[in-house]
Amino acid sequence: MNQKTLRVLEFNKITDILSTYAASETGKNEIKSILPSIDKEEIQDMLELTDQGTIALLKNGNAPIAPFADIRYSLKKSRMQSILTLKEFIRIRDFLKIMWEVKRYFEEIENWEQILPDLYQMVSSIDSLSGLRRDIEKTVISEEEISDSASPDLFRIRKEINRKNHQIREKLNSMISSPSYQKHLQESIVTIRQDRFVIPVKQESRGAVPGIVHDQSSSGATLFIEPMAIVELNNSIRTLRIEEGREIEKILLELTLKVGENETSLAFDYDIMTRLDVIIAKSRYALDINATRPTLSDGKVLDLKGCRHPLIPKEEVVASDIRLGGDFNILIVTGPNTGGKTVALKTTGLLCLMTQAGMFIPVKDNSEICVFKSVYADIGDEQSIEQSLSTFSSHMTNIVEIVDKADDNSLVLFDELGAGTDPVEGAALAMSILDHLHQKNVYALVTTHYSELKQYAISAEGMENASVEFDVNTLSPTYRLTIGIPGKSNAFEISKRLGLNQRIIENAGKYLSEEALHFEDIIKEIQDNKKKSEEELARINSMKLENERLLELNKQEKILLDENRQLIKNQARQEAADIIRDAKEEAGEIIKEMQRIKSDAAKSSFKDLEAMRKSLKEKEDSLYSGIEKSGSFTNKKAAKKIRPGDWVLIKSMNQKASALSEADKDGNIMVEAGIMKLRVNQRDLIPIEVEEEKKSYSTKSIARKAAGIKSSIDIRGTTAEEAILDVEKYLDDASLANLKMVTIVHGKGTGVLRNAIQQLLKRNKHVEDFRYGGYGEGGDGATIVNLK
Repeated sequence: MNQKTLRVLEFNKITDILSTYAASETGKNEIKSILPSIDKEEIQDMLELTDQGTIALLKNGNAPIAPFADIRYSLKKSRMQSILTLKEFIRIRDFLKIMWEVKRYFEEIENWEQILPDLYQMVSSIDSLSGLRRDIEKTVISEEEISDSASPDLFRIRKEINRKNHQIREKLNSMISSPSYQKHLQESIVTIRQDRFVIPVKQESRGAVPGIVHDQSSSGATLFIEPMAIVELNNSIRTLRIEEGREIEKILLELTLKVGENETSLAFDYDIMTRLDVIIAKSRYALDINATRPTLSDGKVLDLKGCRHPLIPKEEVVASDIRLGGDFNILIVTGPNTGGKTVALKTTGLLCLMTQAGMFIPVKDNSEICVFKSVYADIGDEQSIEQSLSTFSSHMTNIVEIVDKADDNSLVLFDELGAGTDPVEGAALAMSILDHLHQKNVYALVTTHYSELKQYAISAEGMENASVEFDVNTLSPTYRLTIGIPGKSNAFEISKRLGLNQRIIENAGKYLSEEALHFEDIIKEIQDNKKKSEEELARINSMKLENERLLELNKQEKILLDENRQLIKNQARQEAADIIRDAKEEAGEIIKEMQRIKSDAAKSSFKDLEAMRKSLKEKEDSLYSGIEKSGSFTNKKAAKKIRPGDWVLIKSMNQKASALSEADKDGNIMVEAGIMKLRVNQRDLIPIEVEEEKKSYSTKSIARKAAGIKSSIDIRGTTAEEAILDVEKYLDDASLANLKMVTIVHGKGTGVLRNAIQQLLKRNKHVEDFRYGGYGEGGDGATIVNLK
């Protein structure tokens, strides 16, 4: 790819911005050295990785790729068994930890092996080396400290050093606190000189404190003396320090050898992490500039829909549609200065370069880009977008080189082709150059002010006009690019708005040919009509969208109303069915009771009631039929498997029953309905929920209940709350058992239980009256209750 073009189109600015999204220095450097590829398969692979990175960010948030150091030099040292420093071990440890977190980040994404196949293959190949990481974490605390637990010998040595230090301090503290020594000391402190414990002694007392002088103050008034009493202890510490150093060297060598054993895996992991850093950087940048993945064209089609220049803030730039290929391979853009022509050229070239470097670009979906083997640009004197001045000779030097090298796999960008010389000759030369490029099937985007080129593009094969809009009223460009219509320079209108004398402008018009004036008028009329058509189309599209929205809303409302109407119907039918079912069950109970009490005399009544029962059943069946035909209500419990003990409804008999068995191979279930046991096919059964029925007691059951209820209850030793619950239940059972008088034994005590029970008795529905117990009845420790 042409290096001069990369500079002119400011591709390096894109890579500089992109590098700020990388975490590692290696990743940043790789991004800054990125060059557009010309291999379509390689470009497709790079775009796919960027796409998968974007998906990962959207599904699981930002990837935990923290800054990690370059460990490759340390790995080479470990391979040569050169002991690594503590700082190098910490860098390797931090890298392993970041790598482990990144691997876990991707593994948290659901089905990531399917939606991120390429990243899955990369991340899965990473060796976490968790054992090595644990060894480093156990050994190295900081860049200056190694852990005591790094080895048993190191722990022993440091423990002994601490013990010796403690002995020395105790000895010295006793000396400086002694009255015989204090008069010889400058200060009563213990300090260290040359790694040995010393005390500050006055110069004149040198002979009074025997020992070794290790230092003196700047004034010479103080000598730092190691007393002879601790020399041996200090020597012992010095020996232990040497032993400690040797042990640390041994530990670090062993750890270095472990790193060397894993050097190949670590180097591979480092390369993978650097690639992931670059991929995630591209994905994050794409999300920040709202970029999308373009489609690589199978043919030679360049179709950028709603494209924006990535270096211009998106709130300031106006999106444009730029197209080459198909009917034309050369696009001639005309319009006033500062109208956005140069921006269109740079945008086209830069977006092609970004795509071929594996980056997403700020365009709308379904944009297409073809792969160019070379991109050439002659844009001014390589100045920024905002300026455009250049001499004819500097232009022509670039153009000569471009025309010679460009072929059918090239994209050529010419800004103000033919400018800087006589307009007539410059226009003729420009048309000849474009003819030559068209014959070579070169794709080109050209800007110009020459009217001759506008007319030339209308008639020439393989060429098309385009224009950038300019608002004469505000003297500002709209930056909208319109393909198919040549643009106006608007020199007269701009001059008029800026205050040039009207007579001068009218006089200038006399120097234009009638043909030129007519051509400019036609262009203006076409532009005005196109603008009106676009506004009308936009209004029609807006109305269409609103009508579609209202139509969809009406459909949803109708569906909702229909569902609500059917729901109300079903609820009413269900309520009616429940009422009839309850009435039927009540009638059935009455029939059974009459049969039991008047089995001989009630035959005719039984027939009448049986007729009523059949009538009720017919009404119930009719209601159920209506519910089932509505289609909205079905007894969902019908699909439930019936198990022994479940309550069911026998549809053919409209009778409740209890299931005694599961369905056999023929689908039949043994059920019990009242005193009858029968076998019924499960299609005739509906599982139902049965509330606990109110118990009706026969004379025999009441007698059995009465026999089991005592005439007194003893609640002593309970709390008031427990007593109230027990007494309430007892009174219910006593009333049911038809007892007329009961005794509640609560004891005398503090009176709390007695008062609580009497308050309860005042409001209990079963109590007629109550009194304290008399002689032989418990006295004040009991309450006698008469029941209704």
